[in-house]
Amino acid sequence: MSSASTHASPHKREQTAALSLAALGIVYGDIGTSPIYAMREALHGVHGVAPTHDNVLGILSLILWALILVISIKYLIFVMRADNCGEGGMIALTALVAPVDPAARRKRRMVLVMLGLFGASLLYGDGMITPAISVLSAVEGIEVATPVFARYVVPITIAILIALFWVQHRGTARIGSIFGPVMLLWFAALAALGVVQILKHPAVLAAVSPLYGVQFFAQNGSHGFLVLGSVFLAVTGGEALYADMGHFGVRPIRLTWFFFVLPALLLNYFGQGALVLVDPENANHPFFRLAPHWALIPMVVLTTVATVIASQAVISGAFSLTRQAVQLGYLPRMDIQHTSETQIGQIYIPGLNWVLMVACIGLVIGFRTSSNLAAAYGVAVTTDMVFTSILFAVVARSRWKWSLPAVFALAAGFLSVDLAFWGASLLKIPSGGWFPLVVAGLVFTVMTTWNRGRAILADRIAERTVPLERFLADIHATPPTRVAGTAVYLVRDPSAVPHALLQNLKHNRILHERVVLLALLTDTTSHVPNEDRVKVEALAENIYRVIAHHGFAEDPGVPELIDRLRSEALHIDLAQTTFFLGGETLLATNRPGMAIWRERLFALLSRNARRATVFFRLPPDRVVELGAQIEL
Repeated sequence: MSSASTHASPHKREQTAALSLAALGIVYGDIGTSPIYAMREALHGVHGVAPTHDNVLGILSLILWALILVISIKYLIFVMRADNCGEGGMIALTALVAPVDPAARRKRRMVLVMLGLFGASLLYGDGMITPAISVLSAVEGIEVATPVFARYVVPITIAILIALFWVQHRGTARIGSIFGPVMLLWFAALAALGVVQILKHPAVLAAVSPLYGVQFFAQNGSHGFLVLGSVFLAVTGGEALYADMGHFGVRPIRLTWFFFVLPALLLNYFGQGALVLVDPENANHPFFRLAPHWALIPMVVLTTVATVIASQAVISGAFSLTRQAVQLGYLPRMDIQHTSETQIGQIYIPGLNWVLMVACIGLVIGFRTSSNLAAAYGVAVTTDMVFTSILFAVVARSRWKWSLPAVFALAAGFLSVDLAFWGASLLKIPSGGWFPLVVAGLVFTVMTTWNRGRAILADRIAERTVPLERFLADIHATPPTRVAGTAVYLVRDPSAVPHALLQNLKHNRILHERVVLLALLTDTTSHVPNEDRVKVEALAENIYRVIAHHGFAEDPGVPELIDRLRSEALHIDLAQTTFFLGGETLLATNRPGMAIWRERLFALLSRNARRATVFFRLPPDRVVELGAQIEL
């Protein structure tokens, strides 16, 4: 073995260990806090069953095999193979099935894209419920210590949520380093508390056999099916594993799960089961009753911190999802602030942050207890998991060319589990499950309206534009007056002349000494290799076309692009450059396109979108905007 490889191996192990610890703090917060309420809801919730010996073992068996089938096999082994340049999550998966085929297959692909978009929309509803139920369930532990504090549970929860959202503008870069160690302590505590009770009642380990799960359904019938909605709470957070793949990589996430998180979760669930077998009265709060009386208050504090970390991960995920949707053209430009100079994923979106905060507080006030919230929790996540299975099957067949029988068998296996959980969760809709569906419906409407409106706007603008070849021929035949300086025109279509350029030439009758037509294109991949980022083409004397590509997980900053152009032998001095933008006033009409109400919504979104000057980080004193009125 060479000395280089000898030195590289320990370094690689240290890097993997660091990433695994970081993943522990970010990726597993949601699923790691599920033991607080999953077992309780199955035995004591709205659809809970009596805490008998057979029922306890049956529920434990269902939780065990749900974690193995859904998380270990489906997500960790299979779904995480579907990465988009290393990025995961619903938006990345949707981009993999984007319509790139001929028109004959485009409609079928568009259906899949719509499926993915609705799945992404569901994550916003989940992002509102998760902080509310997690923090509320943790604070409820105070009631176990002393009933005196019962009246303060809701106010304390609201105060914690306000503080959580208030500090978002500072970013998680400063406090992120403590997430891993805290969650390491959390999972160690879960395992330790569980082991103590298992040693007292080792017979609970019999629930490892799947026969107890089958027997549970045989004894409880349709009621047993309803309990699946509570069992599913043990696997919420599966989507987070996939969505955070780009931050940590597949290997650290898998190692952390199989060697630490999964054993800790199972030990805790089985410990709760053992506790209930000893005394069925413990079913009302089996998690907190695991702790000895002297450790109850410290455990409540640790639980609260763990749920705040879990909530932070969900909020950060909502920010990342929104940025990806903006870059891909499914949401209007927003105020996206970077909170770290070294970590590109650390972003803050003020408008979304306050919407999430108000929604979380409203949920806490409206539902009052975590049990009531659990009745609404799971509908969005189960629906999302069904969509993930379908889209994964399409990617496996179309992109990887897996055989049809293999894809069908795998999809059937995944969907048989997903649809069972989904069916049980749908029964929660009247109890509050309607909330994430309404949120998803609103977000989906905005996404599809914005995307379709952009396409219609591009068509309307194309009707007014002149082909680039014809324009170049005209100015060659009749050269206009050239003035000093550089003019950069931002264009949507690199093959057409921007409307702002035609307006400038028509009204001012001049052309700058150097003209650059700049197209900023978002690819369906998360990141674009450096060698493929910029293409510069000389069209005529001192007239250039620059096509710049960026991924949906990257920011299209113009100053950085101009620096990069120097390597392409195109030097642009910002002090001598004017950026020309087109400012459209949109009018809803009866022309074919969208319904009037959607055209009005698109116009409203367009008026309130973040200005291109700020979004692309253009120097504000070097920007000229030329307006036009366009009928949709």
